[in-house]
Amino acid sequence: MTLDAVALEVMGHAFAAVAEEMGLVLIHSALSPNIRERRDCSAALFDADAAMIAQAAHIPVHLGALAESVAAVRALGPPPRPGETFILNDPFTGGSHLPDITLIGAIDIAGAVGGYSVVRAHHSDVGGMQAGSMPAGAREIFAEGVIVPPLLFTPEVERVLLANVRSPETRRGDLAAQRAAVERGADGLRALTTRYGWVAVQDAARDLMDYAERRTRDALGRIGAAGLTASDWLEGDGVDDADVPITVRIDIREGVFHADFTGTAPAVRGNLNCPLAVARSAALFVVRTLLPEDVPTNAGVQRAVRVTAPEGCLVNARHPSAVAAGNVETSQRIVDTLFLALARGGIPVPAQGQGTMNNVTFGGLGAQGSGLGEGWTYYETIGGGQGASQGAPGPSGVHVGMSNTRNTPVEVLEMESPLRVKTYAMRRGSGGVGRWAGGDGVIREFAALAPMELSVLAERRRHCPAGAAGGGHGAAGRTILNGTPLAPKASTRLEPGDVLRIETPGGGGWGTPE
Repeated sequence: MTLDAVALEVMGHAFAAVAEEMGLVLIHSALSPNIRERRDCSAALFDADAAMIAQAAHIPVHLGALAESVAAVRALGPPPRPGETFILNDPFTGGSHLPDITLIGAIDIAGAVGGYSVVRAHHSDVGGMQAGSMPAGAREIFAEGVIVPPLLFTPEVERVLLANVRSPETRRGDLAAQRAAVERGADGLRALTTRYGWVAVQDAARDLMDYAERRTRDALGRIGAAGLTASDWLEGDGVDDADVPITVRIDIREGVFHADFTGTAPAVRGNLNCPLAVARSAALFVVRTLLPEDVPTNAGVQRAVRVTAPEGCLVNARHPSAVAAGNVETSQRIVDTLFLALARGGIPVPAQGQGTMNNVTFGGLGAQGSGLGEGWTYYETIGGGQGASQGAPGPSGVHVGMSNTRNTPVEVLEMESPLRVKTYAMRRGSGGVGRWAGGDGVIREFAALAPMELSVLAERRRHCPAGAAGGGHGAAGRTILNGTPLAPKASTRLEPGDVLRIETPGGGGWGTPE
């Protein structure tokens, strides 16, 4: 049975509502500010064949890779049984980077697995060489935290995981929130089944994916492109300071978007590497920006996207490469490089945004404001300028590209960690000039109140975000500790009174200024 336009719209919103409810349960139940306040988490609903039916409007770098997580669980033996929940964070077996812990629930529909409810959340510590598990300069994945391959989520697995982290009670609470979100997804799919019947729900999911594929191929077919190439650079890997190139060629033929990363640098010694799933997430994000707003985001869109890269290169790294920064920073540069190639082909895309997540991690043992008596960690990403587009200026002070999080309120940060925010302001004039100006970055200044570890993973400190169609570049960012500039990737020890100042990049302008 093929749904008519009205029924398709109704069922599309119904599936999406289930995913959104999953996300709300997770956000409202989590203990850590990173999930509760910043909303560094994602939720999606999959069918029994591991195809995404619907997703919540969460984090692009999470959502584009979740299909591989479900596939990794289904590849286990024996196959998942109805009602079971699985856990993983292994970047090379369905994950992205180690702090992103994924829970996958096999949904029981009439005694069979009818689909999967999936949630991924960034935990602010999963062990490793440095508090926060985002160490600049890590040379292998073992230094970044505990690795969890796809496993049935049992109390024993949870005990092993919590024994390897610095803040076990907070992690326990966040995992409980993830379990509740997975259960809400199962309840939501069963409610749709009760209302419409299981056969009708399956037909609707299939029709939605087919519809999204048709719309995607039609939109891409209207663009058409061949041999569009571009290169962009990452600013050192935390071990070596040399620029690291990403090179891409885009071909859009017969409604299929193909991104080939041949020519990209080999995997580096530091943690800028990423699995191919992250590169695929970036390509999906770019393709989504080329589609009409009403096209549902599901597995049908993914069918029209192909990503290839030489095995062992920066964006198709292999175990045991370190990958913590690859998920958050390399993904951003992949997006920038893809947009640059499209712009060279005359396709109207936005100017480059800040191109970094400005990852800042603090942590230590003891002096935690909450008095929990355990180690503490604090992680956040900081917004900046978005690139302008044809007809609109870039927004200021927002999370751009592969991030879609919020900021952490100053009051929450100061209540839950031994830090004080001295400055939080717009970085006026940092956006690129143009007929439509790029967005401004922000300034965020932290003062340490106790001894702690610091890690910063950032980009666009040397290479400015580029303007488009004659627009000016956005200003480069700066990381400054007690008045001294730091490298884009840096780890150090802070003492009480030390002040870290982050000035985030502005977005590029669009069009020659009038």
